[in-house]
Amino acid sequence: MNTEKKIITRMAPSPTGKFHIGGVRSTLFNYLFARHYGGQFIVRSEDTDKERSKPEYEKNMLDTLQWLGLEHDAFYRQSERTEIYKEYIQKLIDSGHAYAAEASNENPNMSVIRFKNPNTKIKFTDLILGDIEFDTTELGDFVIARNMETPIYHLTVVVDDGLMEVSHILRGQEHINNTPRQILILEALGFDRPEYAHIPLIMSPRGGKLSKRDPEVIPAFEYKDQGILAPALINFMAFIGWNPGDDREIMSMAELVEVFDINKVQKGGGAFNIEKLHWINKQYLNLLSENEFKDYIDPLFSELKSAPFYSSEMMDKITPIIRERTQHLLDVQNMITDGELDYYFVQPEIDSEKIVWKNDTREGTIVHLEKALEIISSFDGELTVASAKAALWDYAEEVGKGNLLWPIRFALSGRDKSPDPFTLIATLGQTISLQRIEYALVELKKA
Repeated sequence: MNTEKKIITRMAPSPTGKFHIGGVRSTLFNYLFARHYGGQFIVRSEDTDKERSKPEYEKNMLDTLQWLGLEHDAFYRQSERTEIYKEYIQKLIDSGHAYAAEASNENPNMSVIRFKNPNTKIKFTDLILGDIEFDTTELGDFVIARNMETPIYHLTVVVDDGLMEVSHILRGQEHINNTPRQILILEALGFDRPEYAHIPLIMSPRGGKLSKRDPEVIPAFEYKDQGILAPALINFMAFIGWNPGDDREIMSMAELVEVFDINKVQKGGGAFNIEKLHWINKQYLNLLSENEFKDYIDPLFSELKSAPFYSSEMMDKITPIIRERTQHLLDVQNMITDGELDYYFVQPEIDSEKIVWKNDTREGTIVHLEKALEIISSFDGELTVASAKAALWDYAEEVGKGNLLWPIRFALSGRDKSPDPFTLIATLGQTISLQRIEYALVELKKA
Protein backbone atom coordinates (compact mmCIF):
# COMPACT_ATOMS: atom_id res chain seq x y z
CA MET A 1 0.00 0.00 0.00
CA ASN A 2 1.37 3.37 -1.02
CA THR A 3 0.97 6.00 1.70
CA GLU A 4 3.80 8.22 0.45
CA LYS A 5 1.46 10.29 -1.70
CA LYS A 6 -1.35 12.42 -0.31
CA ILE A 7 -4.20 10.26 0.95
CA ILE A 8 -7.64 11.21 -0.35
CA THR A 9 -10.70 9.03 0.12
CA ARG A 10 -14.31 9.61 -0.81
CA MET A 11 -17.83 8.46 -0.09
CA ALA A 12 -20.17 8.78 -3.05
CA PRO A 13 -23.75 7.80 -2.24
CA SER A 14 -26.69 8.17 -4.60
CA PRO A 15 -29.49 10.19 -2.94
CA THR A 16 -32.25 7.82 -4.06
CA GLY A 17 -33.37 6.78 -0.59
CA LYS A 18 -32.67 7.38 3.07
CA PHE A 19 -29.05 6.80 4.07
CA HIS A 20 -28.56 3.14 4.93
CA ILE A 21 -26.53 1.63 7.75
CA GLY A 22 -24.21 0.01 5.20
CA GLY A 23 -23.41 3.46 3.90
CA VAL A 24 -22.44 4.52 7.41
CA ARG A 25 -19.81 1.79 7.65
CA SER A 26 -18.34 2.54 4.21
CA THR A 27 -18.20 6.23 5.11
CA LEU A 28 -16.63 5.45 8.46
CA PHE A 29 -13.86 3.28 7.00
CA ASN A 30 -13.06 5.95 4.40
CA TYR A 31 -13.05 8.62 7.10
CA LEU A 32 -10.85 6.62 9.50
CA PHE A 33 -8.39 5.69 6.77
CA ALA A 34 -8.00 9.30 5.59
CA ARG A 35 -7.74 10.75 9.09
CA HIS A 36 -5.26 8.08 10.22
CA TYR A 37 -2.82 9.22 7.52
CA GLY A 38 -3.62 12.92 7.86
CA GLY A 39 -5.38 12.94 4.49
CA GLN A 40 -8.62 14.32 3.09
CA PHE A 41 -12.11 12.86 3.05
CA ILE A 42 -14.56 13.86 0.31
CA VAL A 43 -18.34 13.40 0.15
CA ARG A 44 -19.85 13.34 -3.31
CA SER A 45 -23.56 13.20 -4.04
CA GLU A 46 -24.00 11.03 -7.15
CA ASP A 47 -27.34 12.50 -8.15
CA THR A 48 -27.23 12.00 -11.91
CA ASP A 49 -30.35 9.78 -11.79
CA LYS A 50 -32.76 12.69 -12.19
CA GLU A 51 -35.90 10.64 -11.66
CA ARG A 52 -34.88 8.88 -8.43
CA SER A 53 -32.54 11.40 -6.81
CA LYS A 54 -34.27 13.64 -4.27
CA PRO A 55 -32.95 16.66 -2.32
CA GLU A 56 -34.52 15.29 0.88
CA TYR A 57 -32.47 12.10 0.57
CA GLU A 58 -29.27 14.09 0.10
CA LYS A 59 -30.18 16.13 3.19
CA ASN A 60 -30.85 12.94 5.13
CA MET A 61 -27.39 11.67 4.19
CA LEU A 62 -25.66 14.90 5.16
CA ASP A 63 -27.63 15.18 8.43
CA THR A 64 -26.64 11.60 9.29
CA LEU A 65 -22.96 12.22 8.68
CA GLN A 66 -23.07 15.46 10.69
CA TRP A 67 -24.77 13.68 13.62
CA LEU A 68 -22.12 10.96 13.57
CA GLY A 69 -19.24 13.44 13.43
CA LEU A 70 -18.01 12.22 10.02
CA GLU A 71 -16.95 15.63 8.78
CA HIS A 72 -15.89 15.99 5.15
CA ASP A 73 -13.19 18.25 3.72
CA ALA A 74 -15.04 18.84 0.44
CA PHE A 75 -18.52 18.25 -0.94
CA TYR A 76 -19.50 17.82 -4.58
CA ARG A 77 -22.81 17.29 -6.37
CA GLN A 78 -22.57 15.46 -9.69
CA SER A 79 -25.63 17.18 -11.16
CA GLU A 80 -23.58 20.41 -11.08
CA ARG A 81 -20.70 18.85 -13.07
CA THR A 82 -22.43 17.94 -16.35
CA GLU A 83 -20.16 20.15 -18.49
CA ILE A 84 -17.10 18.43 -17.07
CA TYR A 85 -18.46 14.99 -17.96
CA LYS A 86 -19.34 16.16 -21.50
CA GLU A 87 -15.74 17.24 -21.97
CA TYR A 88 -14.41 13.81 -20.98
CA ILE A 89 -16.97 11.91 -23.02
CA GLN A 90 -15.84 13.91 -26.04
CA LYS A 91 -12.20 13.13 -25.21
CA LEU A 92 -12.97 9.42 -25.23
CA ILE A 93 -14.79 9.72 -28.54
CA ASP A 94 -12.02 11.81 -30.11
CA SER A 95 -9.35 9.33 -28.98
CA GLY A 96 -11.28 6.37 -30.33
CA HIS A 97 -12.02 4.91 -26.90
CA ALA A 98 -15.79 5.51 -27.18
CA TYR A 99 -18.40 5.80 -29.87
CA ALA A 100 -22.10 6.46 -30.40
CA ALA A 101 -24.14 3.32 -30.95
CA GLU A 102 -27.63 1.92 -30.84
CA ALA A 103 -28.74 1.16 -27.30
CA SER A 104 -30.21 -2.27 -27.99
CA ASN A 105 -32.05 -4.35 -30.52
CA GLU A 106 -35.30 -3.54 -28.68
CA ASN A 107 -34.74 0.22 -29.01
CA PRO A 108 -32.86 0.70 -32.30
CA ASN A 109 -33.74 4.39 -32.48
CA MET A 110 -32.19 5.20 -29.12
CA SER A 111 -28.48 5.95 -29.31
CA VAL A 112 -26.03 5.63 -26.45
CA ILE A 113 -22.30 6.12 -26.02
CA ARG A 114 -20.30 2.96 -25.51
CA PHE A 115 -16.74 2.44 -24.34
CA LYS A 116 -14.66 0.51 -26.86
CA ASN A 117 -13.40 -2.43 -24.85
CA PRO A 118 -9.77 -3.36 -25.63
CA ASN A 119 -10.57 -6.92 -24.48
CA THR A 120 -7.63 -7.15 -22.15
CA LYS A 121 -6.92 -8.56 -18.71
CA ILE A 122 -7.03 -6.22 -15.72
CA LYS A 123 -4.97 -7.01 -12.64
CA PHE A 124 -4.93 -5.13 -9.37
CA THR A 125 -4.05 -5.81 -5.74
CA ASP A 126 -6.99 -5.25 -3.45
CA LEU A 127 -5.83 -4.10 0.00
CA ILE A 128 -8.27 -6.54 1.63
CA LEU A 129 -8.82 -9.34 -0.89
CA GLY A 130 -5.33 -9.54 -2.40
CA ASP A 131 -4.48 -10.05 -6.09
CA ILE A 132 -7.46 -9.97 -8.45
CA GLU A 133 -7.58 -10.48 -12.19
CA PHE A 134 -10.47 -9.87 -14.61
CA ASP A 135 -10.74 -10.77 -18.27
CA THR A 136 -12.65 -7.79 -19.65
CA THR A 137 -13.63 -9.54 -22.89
CA GLU A 138 -16.90 -10.72 -21.38
CA LEU A 139 -17.88 -7.11 -20.60
CA GLY A 140 -18.27 -6.21 -24.26
CA ASP A 141 -18.47 -2.57 -25.31
CA PHE A 142 -20.31 -1.19 -22.29
CA VAL A 143 -22.42 1.97 -22.02
CA ILE A 144 -20.86 5.04 -20.39
CA ALA A 145 -23.55 7.62 -21.29
CA ARG A 146 -27.10 7.72 -22.60
CA ASN A 147 -26.13 10.87 -24.49
CA MET A 148 -23.67 13.74 -24.09
CA GLU A 149 -25.88 15.28 -21.41
CA THR A 150 -26.51 12.08 -19.46
CA PRO A 151 -23.39 10.18 -18.36
CA ILE A 152 -23.85 7.09 -16.24
CA TYR A 153 -22.13 5.88 -13.11
CA HIS A 154 -19.00 4.26 -14.58
CA LEU A 155 -18.00 7.42 -16.44
CA THR A 156 -18.83 9.99 -13.75
CA VAL A 157 -17.16 8.11 -10.93
CA VAL A 158 -13.91 7.73 -12.86
CA VAL A 159 -13.81 11.38 -13.94
CA ASP A 160 -14.56 12.61 -10.43
CA ASP A 161 -12.07 10.28 -8.75
CA GLY A 162 -9.40 11.30 -11.27
CA LEU A 163 -9.97 15.06 -11.03
CA MET A 164 -10.30 14.94 -7.24
CA GLU A 165 -7.08 12.91 -7.04
CA VAL A 166 -8.70 10.16 -4.97
CA SER A 167 -5.84 7.92 -3.89
CA HIS A 168 -7.75 5.08 -2.24
CA ILE A 169 -11.22 3.73 -2.98
CA LEU A 170 -12.74 1.88 -0.04
CA ARG A 171 -16.16 0.45 -0.84
CA GLY A 172 -18.34 -2.60 -0.36
CA GLN A 173 -17.51 -5.89 -2.03
CA GLU A 174 -20.71 -5.65 -4.06
CA HIS A 175 -18.87 -3.05 -6.17
CA ILE A 176 -15.92 -5.26 -7.08
CA ASN A 177 -17.31 -6.13 -10.52
CA ASN A 178 -17.41 -2.40 -11.33
CA THR A 179 -13.65 -2.12 -10.87
CA PRO A 180 -12.45 -3.51 -14.25
CA ARG A 181 -14.75 -1.19 -16.23
CA GLN A 182 -13.59 1.79 -14.23
CA ILE A 183 -9.92 0.89 -14.61
CA LEU A 184 -10.37 0.66 -18.39
CA ILE A 185 -11.94 4.13 -18.47
CA LEU A 186 -9.39 5.80 -16.20
CA GLU A 187 -6.49 4.34 -18.21
CA ALA A 188 -8.08 5.61 -21.43
CA LEU A 189 -8.33 9.08 -19.87
CA GLY A 190 -4.78 8.98 -18.48
CA PHE A 191 -5.70 9.21 -14.80
CA ASP A 192 -3.56 7.58 -12.12
CA ARG A 193 -4.99 4.33 -10.86
CA PRO A 194 -6.11 4.56 -7.21
CA GLU A 195 -5.66 1.69 -4.79
CA TYR A 196 -8.75 -0.38 -4.07
CA ALA A 197 -10.06 -1.99 -0.90
CA HIS A 198 -13.36 -3.84 -1.10
CA ILE A 199 -14.93 -4.06 2.33
CA PRO A 200 -16.75 -7.29 3.32
CA LEU A 201 -20.52 -7.30 3.35
CA ILE A 202 -22.56 -6.72 6.48
CA MET A 203 -24.37 -9.98 7.15
CA SER A 204 -27.85 -10.52 8.55
CA PRO A 205 -28.12 -12.30 11.93
CA ARG A 206 -30.22 -14.85 10.03
CA GLY A 207 -27.58 -15.42 7.35
CA GLY A 208 -27.05 -13.81 3.97
CA LYS A 209 -26.40 -10.16 3.20
CA LEU A 210 -28.05 -7.62 5.47
CA SER A 211 -30.96 -6.03 3.64
CA LYS A 212 -33.72 -3.51 4.23
CA ARG A 213 -36.05 -6.43 4.90
CA ASP A 214 -34.19 -7.32 8.09
CA PRO A 215 -36.21 -6.09 11.09
CA GLU A 216 -33.16 -4.54 12.76
CA VAL A 217 -32.41 -2.35 9.78
CA ILE A 218 -33.80 1.17 9.70
CA PRO A 219 -32.48 4.31 8.00
CA ALA A 220 -29.31 5.27 9.82
CA PHE A 221 -30.57 8.61 11.15
CA GLU A 222 -33.52 6.89 12.85
CA TYR A 223 -31.15 5.21 15.29
CA LYS A 224 -30.81 8.69 16.79
CA ASP A 225 -34.57 8.73 17.45
CA GLN A 226 -34.22 5.37 19.16
CA GLY A 227 -31.70 6.87 21.56
CA ILE A 228 -28.59 5.32 20.08
CA LEU A 229 -25.77 7.75 20.80
CA ALA A 230 -23.59 8.75 17.86
CA PRO A 231 -20.31 7.53 19.45
CA ALA A 232 -21.97 4.18 20.20
CA LEU A 233 -23.12 3.69 16.61
CA ILE A 234 -19.67 4.66 15.32
CA ASN A 235 -18.04 2.23 17.75
CA PHE A 236 -20.43 -0.56 16.75
CA MET A 237 -20.06 -0.06 13.00
CA ALA A 238 -16.26 0.06 13.19
CA PHE A 239 -16.18 -3.42 14.67
CA ILE A 240 -18.26 -5.05 11.92
CA GLY A 241 -15.53 -6.73 9.90
CA TRP A 242 -12.64 -5.01 11.68
CA ASN A 243 -11.00 -5.00 15.10
CA PRO A 244 -7.92 -3.31 16.57
CA GLY A 245 -6.14 -6.61 17.17
CA ASP A 246 -6.65 -6.63 20.93
CA ASP A 247 -9.53 -7.18 23.36
CA ARG A 248 -10.86 -3.60 23.36
CA GLU A 249 -14.55 -3.24 22.55
CA ILE A 250 -15.24 0.39 23.51
CA MET A 251 -13.26 2.93 21.48
CA SER A 252 -13.79 6.62 20.83
CA MET A 253 -13.53 8.16 17.38
CA ALA A 254 -10.09 9.53 18.25
CA GLU A 255 -8.91 6.07 19.32
CA LEU A 256 -10.32 4.51 16.15
CA VAL A 257 -8.52 7.09 13.99
CA GLU A 258 -5.26 6.40 15.81
CA VAL A 259 -5.27 2.61 15.38
CA PHE A 260 -7.28 2.06 12.17
CA ASP A 261 -5.42 -0.37 9.92
CA ILE A 262 -6.94 -1.49 6.62
CA ASN A 263 -4.91 -4.70 6.89
CA LYS A 264 -7.03 -5.71 9.88
CA VAL A 265 -10.27 -5.63 7.91
CA GLN A 266 -11.42 -9.23 7.51
CA LYS A 267 -12.16 -10.74 4.11
CA GLY A 268 -15.43 -12.37 5.18
CA GLY A 269 -18.62 -10.59 6.15
CA GLY A 270 -19.34 -9.39 9.68
CA ALA A 271 -22.74 -9.85 11.31
CA PHE A 272 -25.05 -7.03 12.32
CA ASN A 273 -25.86 -7.85 15.95
CA ILE A 274 -28.50 -5.49 17.34
CA GLU A 275 -28.00 -6.81 20.89
CA LYS A 276 -24.32 -5.84 20.62
CA LEU A 277 -25.30 -2.34 19.48
CA HIS A 278 -27.60 -1.97 22.48
CA TRP A 279 -24.86 -3.22 24.83
CA ILE A 280 -22.35 -0.73 23.41
CA ASN A 281 -24.91 2.06 23.69
CA LYS A 282 -25.37 1.16 27.36
CA GLN A 283 -21.62 1.60 27.93
CA TYR A 284 -21.82 5.10 26.48
CA LEU A 285 -24.95 5.93 28.48
CA ASN A 286 -23.00 4.98 31.59
CA LEU A 287 -20.54 7.76 30.76
CA LEU A 288 -23.23 10.45 30.80
CA SER A 289 -23.51 12.72 33.82
CA GLU A 290 -26.73 12.68 35.83
CA ASN A 291 -27.97 15.83 34.12
CA GLU A 292 -27.00 14.55 30.68
CA PHE A 293 -28.98 11.36 31.25
CA LYS A 294 -31.98 13.40 32.44
CA ASP A 295 -31.80 15.42 29.23
CA TYR A 296 -31.56 12.17 27.26
CA ILE A 297 -34.84 10.74 28.62
CA ASP A 298 -36.69 14.01 29.27
CA PRO A 299 -38.53 14.26 25.89
CA LEU A 300 -40.33 10.99 26.61
CA PHE A 301 -41.93 12.37 29.78
CA SER A 302 -43.69 15.36 28.22
CA GLU A 303 -47.16 13.80 28.63
CA LEU A 304 -46.45 12.40 32.09
CA LYS A 305 -45.40 15.83 33.32
CA SER A 306 -48.91 17.14 32.73
CA ALA A 307 -50.47 14.42 34.89
CA PRO A 308 -51.72 15.64 38.29
CA PHE A 309 -49.72 13.02 40.16
CA TYR A 310 -46.37 13.90 38.49
CA SER A 311 -43.62 15.05 40.81
CA SER A 312 -40.22 16.36 39.73
CA GLU A 313 -38.86 15.26 43.12
CA MET A 314 -39.98 11.70 42.50
CA MET A 315 -38.63 11.87 38.96
CA ASP A 316 -35.22 12.75 40.38
CA LYS A 317 -35.44 9.72 42.66
CA ILE A 318 -36.39 7.22 39.96
CA THR A 319 -33.97 8.44 37.30
CA PRO A 320 -31.15 6.19 38.62
CA ILE A 321 -33.56 3.22 38.49
CA ILE A 322 -34.54 4.06 34.92
CA ARG A 323 -30.89 4.50 34.00
CA GLU A 324 -29.95 1.07 35.33
CA ARG A 325 -32.54 -0.56 33.07
CA THR A 326 -31.92 1.53 29.95
CA GLN A 327 -29.88 0.51 26.93
CA HIS A 328 -31.70 2.87 24.56
CA LEU A 329 -34.79 5.09 24.51
CA LEU A 330 -37.15 2.30 23.47
CA ASP A 331 -36.50 0.72 26.87
CA VAL A 332 -37.70 3.89 28.56
CA GLN A 333 -40.65 4.24 26.20
CA ASN A 334 -41.68 0.66 26.99
CA MET A 335 -41.51 1.38 30.73
CA ILE A 336 -43.84 4.33 30.23
CA THR A 337 -46.20 2.55 27.82
CA ASP A 338 -46.43 -0.55 30.00
CA GLY A 339 -47.15 1.52 33.10
CA GLU A 340 -43.99 0.35 34.83
CA LEU A 341 -43.35 3.83 36.21
CA ASP A 342 -46.91 4.76 37.15
CA TYR A 343 -46.66 3.35 40.65
CA TYR A 344 -43.99 5.90 41.55
CA PHE A 345 -46.55 8.64 41.10
CA VAL A 346 -49.92 7.10 42.00
CA GLN A 347 -51.29 4.49 44.41
CA PRO A 348 -51.44 1.17 42.52
CA GLU A 349 -54.45 -1.12 42.56
CA ILE A 350 -53.90 -4.24 44.66
CA ASP A 351 -54.84 -7.75 43.55
CA SER A 352 -55.57 -9.55 46.84
CA GLU A 353 -54.68 -12.90 45.27
CA LYS A 354 -51.44 -11.95 43.52
CA ILE A 355 -50.07 -10.23 46.60
CA VAL A 356 -49.93 -13.57 48.44
CA TRP A 357 -46.64 -15.42 47.93
CA LYS A 358 -47.05 -18.82 46.29
CA ASN A 359 -46.30 -20.85 49.44
CA ASP A 360 -48.10 -18.55 51.87
CA THR A 361 -51.70 -17.82 52.83
CA ARG A 362 -53.78 -14.64 52.91
CA GLU A 363 -53.74 -14.72 56.71
CA GLY A 364 -49.96 -15.21 56.77
CA THR A 365 -49.49 -12.33 54.33
CA ILE A 366 -51.55 -10.04 56.59
CA VAL A 367 -49.33 -10.97 59.54
CA HIS A 368 -46.14 -10.32 57.59
CA LEU A 369 -47.30 -6.97 56.20
CA GLU A 370 -48.39 -5.82 59.67
CA LYS A 371 -44.90 -6.67 60.91
CA ALA A 372 -43.37 -4.77 57.97
CA LEU A 373 -45.60 -1.83 58.86
CA GLU A 374 -44.29 -1.93 62.41
CA ILE A 375 -40.63 -2.14 61.35
CA ILE A 376 -40.87 0.66 58.78
CA SER A 377 -42.91 2.88 61.17
CA SER A 378 -40.25 2.60 63.85
CA PHE A 379 -37.40 3.25 61.43
CA ASP A 380 -35.27 6.20 62.48
CA GLY A 381 -32.46 7.59 60.36
CA GLU A 382 -31.67 8.02 56.68
CA LEU A 383 -33.81 5.70 54.61
CA THR A 384 -31.64 4.11 51.96
CA VAL A 385 -31.70 0.82 50.09
CA ALA A 386 -29.10 -0.56 52.50
CA SER A 387 -30.84 0.67 55.66
CA ALA A 388 -34.24 -0.62 54.49
CA LYS A 389 -32.72 -4.03 53.82
CA ALA A 390 -30.94 -4.07 57.18
CA ALA A 391 -34.19 -3.25 58.98
CA LEU A 392 -36.28 -5.98 57.32
CA TRP A 393 -33.78 -8.73 56.60
CA ASP A 394 -33.77 -10.61 59.89
CA TYR A 395 -37.56 -10.95 59.89
CA ALA A 396 -37.49 -11.96 56.21
CA GLU A 397 -35.09 -14.78 56.98
CA GLU A 398 -37.17 -15.84 59.94
CA VAL A 399 -40.47 -16.21 58.04
CA GLY A 400 -39.12 -16.87 54.56
CA LYS A 401 -37.85 -14.15 52.27
CA GLY A 402 -40.55 -14.64 49.64
CA ASN A 403 -43.33 -14.58 52.28
CA LEU A 404 -42.30 -11.07 53.34
CA LEU A 405 -40.52 -9.45 50.43
CA TRP A 406 -42.98 -10.40 47.72
CA PRO A 407 -46.07 -8.85 49.37
CA ILE A 408 -44.10 -5.71 50.33
CA ARG A 409 -42.96 -5.27 46.74
CA PHE A 410 -46.44 -5.93 45.39
CA ALA A 411 -48.04 -3.56 47.90
CA LEU A 412 -45.66 -0.80 46.83
CA SER A 413 -45.85 -1.36 43.05
CA GLY A 414 -48.95 -3.43 42.32
CA ARG A 415 -46.96 -5.29 39.66
CA ASP A 416 -45.44 -8.72 39.16
CA LYS A 417 -42.24 -7.11 37.95
CA SER A 418 -40.69 -4.11 39.63
CA PRO A 419 -37.52 -3.18 41.53
CA ASP A 420 -36.80 -4.98 44.80
CA PRO A 421 -38.74 -3.85 47.89
CA PHE A 422 -35.75 -2.12 49.48
CA THR A 423 -35.25 0.06 46.40
CA LEU A 424 -38.97 0.85 46.36
CA ILE A 425 -39.04 1.80 50.02
CA ALA A 426 -35.99 4.04 49.66
CA THR A 427 -37.42 5.67 46.54
CA LEU A 428 -41.01 6.16 47.69
CA GLY A 429 -39.98 7.21 51.18
CA GLN A 430 -41.31 6.21 54.59
CA THR A 431 -44.68 7.99 54.45
CA ILE A 432 -45.80 6.71 51.04
CA SER A 433 -44.48 3.21 51.75
CA LEU A 434 -46.51 3.02 54.95
CA GLN A 435 -49.65 4.33 53.21
CA ARG A 436 -49.40 1.70 50.48
CA ILE A 437 -48.81 -1.17 52.87
CA GLU A 438 -51.79 -0.02 54.94
CA TYR A 439 -53.90 0.13 51.77
CA ALA A 440 -52.80 -3.40 50.82
CA LEU A 441 -53.78 -4.66 54.27
CA VAL A 442 -57.25 -3.10 53.92
CA GLU A 443 -57.71 -4.85 50.55
CA LEU A 444 -56.49 -8.18 51.97
CA LYS A 445 -58.84 -7.99 54.94
CA LYS A 446 -61.78 -7.33 52.63
CA ALA A 447 -61.19 -10.57 50.72
